[in-house]
Amino acid sequence: MAGGAPLGGTPPRRVRPYPRPGDQSVTKKSATSKNKSGKSKAGKNETEKAAKAANIEQAEKAEKVGKVERKAQEEAEKRAAEKATRAGAGPETDRPGGPAAIPGARAPEPTAATNAPSPAPAPVPVPRPAPEPAHAQVQVQAQAQAPEMAAVSPAIDAGDRERLLHGTHHDPHGVLGAHPVPGGVAFRVFRPYAQAVAVVSGDLRAELHDDGDGFFSGLLPLADVPAYRLLVTYEGTAHEAEDPYRFLPTLGELDLHLIGEGRHEELWQALGAHVTTHQGVPGTRFAVWAPNARGVRVAGGFDFWDATGFPMRSLGGTGVWELFVPGVGEGELYKFEITRPDGSRTLRADPMARRTEVPPATSSIVDASHHEWGDGEWMARRAGTPVHEAPFSVYEVHLPSWRPGLTYRQLAEQLPAYVTEMGFTHVELMPVAEHPFGGSWGYQVTGFYAPTARLGSPDDFKYLVDRLHQAGFGVLMDWVPAHFPRDAWALAEFDGRPLYEHHDPLRAAHPDWGTLEFDFGRREVRNFLVANAVYWCEEFHIDGLRVDAVASMLYLDYSREPGQWTPNEHGGRENLDAVAFLQEMNATVYRRCPGVVTVAEESTAWDGVTRPTHHKGPSGFGGLGFGLKWNMGWMHDSLEYMSHDPVHRAYHHHQMTFSMVYAYSENYVLPISHDEVVHGKGSLVSKMPGDWWQQRANLRAYLGFMWAHPGKQLLFMGQEFAQGAEWSEAHGPDWWLLDPSYGAAADHRGVRDLVRDLNGLYRATPALWQRDTDPAGFQWITGDAADDNVFAFLRQDADGNPLLAISHLAPVVRHDYRLGVPEDVPAWVEVLNTDAGHYGGGSVANPDAVKPEPQGWHGRPASIRLTLPPLATVWLRPA
Repeated sequence: MAGGAPLGGTPPRRVRPYPRPGDQSVTKKSATSKNKSGKSKAGKNETEKAAKAANIEQAEKAEKVGKVERKAQEEAEKRAAEKATRAGAGPETDRPGGPAAIPGARAPEPTAATNAPSPAPAPVPVPRPAPEPAHAQVQVQAQAQAPEMAAVSPAIDAGDRERLLHGTHHDPHGVLGAHPVPGGVAFRVFRPYAQAVAVVSGDLRAELHDDGDGFFSGLLPLADVPAYRLLVTYEGTAHEAEDPYRFLPTLGELDLHLIGEGRHEELWQALGAHVTTHQGVPGTRFAVWAPNARGVRVAGGFDFWDATGFPMRSLGGTGVWELFVPGVGEGELYKFEITRPDGSRTLRADPMARRTEVPPATSSIVDASHHEWGDGEWMARRAGTPVHEAPFSVYEVHLPSWRPGLTYRQLAEQLPAYVTEMGFTHVELMPVAEHPFGGSWGYQVTGFYAPTARLGSPDDFKYLVDRLHQAGFGVLMDWVPAHFPRDAWALAEFDGRPLYEHHDPLRAAHPDWGTLEFDFGRREVRNFLVANAVYWCEEFHIDGLRVDAVASMLYLDYSREPGQWTPNEHGGRENLDAVAFLQEMNATVYRRCPGVVTVAEESTAWDGVTRPTHHKGPSGFGGLGFGLKWNMGWMHDSLEYMSHDPVHRAYHHHQMTFSMVYAYSENYVLPISHDEVVHGKGSLVSKMPGDWWQQRANLRAYLGFMWAHPGKQLLFMGQEFAQGAEWSEAHGPDWWLLDPSYGAAADHRGVRDLVRDLNGLYRATPALWQRDTDPAGFQWITGDAADDNVFAFLRQDADGNPLLAISHLAPVVRHDYRLGVPEDVPAWVEVLNTDAGHYGGGSVANPDAVKPEPQGWHGRPASIRLTLPPLATVWLRPA
């Protein structure tokens, strides 16, 4: 199709560009034209002398020159029209192929074409007769005389060619595309492997000169840059396409300013790949932050993964590179080819990619969302009650293994139904962001803005969140801003130098996981992470972020020996940059996303994790600003206590009571998470001592104690039905344990039924959640009955309504066990007993209402006598 009609149109008129220096055929034709006009070499010299004289007096004679020029042009046009009329044709400007047919073409001027290699000062115009047309298909140099200023060569100079070929050009748009120059408009195209390139504009088609190495150029006698397309020929096939280098930048000054300041809270809207219509043309805009790069190019399926012909431009001093590629749409694979400072190249996935290939493939994918949300009611009421004053019972899930093989959309049918049955209020998803190694469970992230493609598309994940919201459940997700893996196609030394990681190798290397820590002191990196937190909450309607490994971020000496870390500016071990980042992240999320909660997995005694950022504590730091904090101390102490044989528990009684010493120092979550049931730690039921009956009894009693203790609850999947094996991401929970055909299924179903009832009572009893962070909501009845292995306390709601919880963690029955109680409650009734027969227990219970006796006990004026079942927790409330 080379040389033929453009796709979908009539055959365009062929037009030859202006002659270029060294073009022998054009030089001969130009000489012939000079002979016809009767000009001699001497005449030319006289003209040049006149030009020099005129330039000296140009400022004084500007008005006179303009009059002469206009008069000469009018006379030339008049003579040309008369000749054309005598020849039996209309004026030249009305003929097909005449200058009027070319959009933006200049009218013929009475000056001979020149082959000068560089621009010369404009001479005073001298009226000359117009040349005769050569034939009907008039070539450009015959139909339109060159402007007064000498035409320049449109070819790209050697320096720009070299930089474009080697991927080190910072401004390809300043060279490629169409540019007004002396003599017309220069068109320059870089299409490696193309055999021919033509410019098509309306009925104009101009073949460009092949300059070698994939470069094509031409100079057309146009007054302005027209709307145009390219007709590119490759080995016998041709296609018409837009020129990426004719478009203005897709990022504005405000975007670039905010990026440079590290304050672009919607960074994902500016960087990455976005399907858009730019200057009336559909395509995709690409933008990436790579300040140390010598050049950046886009590679993908649209250029057969050869990025040579698609260099990006650098936008100011922000380090952002940008390119709009017409015709590229959804589903296209791409990466960025970055030329490092040393000249070597690296092919990188987009840090801002919103969709990726399924691992182990690593390409980014151009994506556009089409999901229509149906959770408006949930979003409207989400912020109605502060999370620390609302029920908050969390089911932690690893989506790929919860029920292996299910996609996001299939999970959207099964997960909400199961959580509804179990009565939890929230679901917490282990990391959803893309990660190359499934064995990391998502905690080594490479695609911070992309849900993992293992289970479907980003819209599929939105559908899952939407369905959970419609079913009445909040959705939290684990978020990992502490570190990232060293994969050579991802963030590590992204543009050839440390960029996302700290420039100090000792600060960058994470000693425990072989990963790299983010440079929290660099504003652009903080911006990348803060915007990422906002992104998940706004784009995916996530209700909470559980921030992983906060302790590793807060301390410079975390898992480091003396000599392996450098103190901060005050001589301390606190990572001041990380503190500032966490404060900024929390403040930004809470400001932009009402009703969202942030949760810290922080295992130390750092002061003020859940204190507002503007309130300074004894340490001099403002609070980190989290909404909740995992109570790792409670988890470790209580599990340690439960692991002991009951006969030894008296000596570890304090491990169950110490948590109340600091229970109101932060807003706590009581976590039994995935970390406690892997790596040889055993499942929750297997941590319990005794035979199978005692293990299950201990587990049931422990869960009853946990749900009654101040703080929110979190339980990892599989533990709700007493799975005996450790969790494995390869096969997930052992659901077969609940199959009625399994002989011990009743034992596992009993524990599952207990968790369901715990959640139901918990939701219906404000005393268990309304004052979790208020000391007035808790009172010990007895916390020192170590010899009896008994713990008893009251929980009260905002109106003073109590719930009495007693945990008896000895394998004996205690009859008539006396406990002090408030005197204003006429009777107590048992509402939960973990020893109930339908839970798999021995059915030791208090079936009738229990009335207080006027005998003081435990410092209270009244008391009750109860039968305490073995290894059980009992809840009572006023009858």
